[in-house]
Amino acid sequence: MGLSVKVFVVLLLLLVATEEQGGSVQVALARDCKSDSHKFHGACFSDTNCANVCQTEGFTRGKCDGIHCHCIKDC
Repeated sequence: MGLSVKVFVVLLLLLVATEEQGGSVQVALARDCKSDSHKFHGACFSDTNCANVCQTEGFTRGKCDGIHCHCIKDC
């Protein structure tokens, strides 16, 4: 085998090895910080209403958990 054929085979094997490992970059997800809403009154049945109230409290999201409104933001 000539030198160029050996180099080609090695490069091909490296390419196959990296494809088998996924070759993707993993991104760390931000943790969520949760707090009970201080301004939401009554039972929470609408995630949209909860989220709107939470945004006035400085949070990015809000979600009903049972009948309580919980505000959420990235830590």
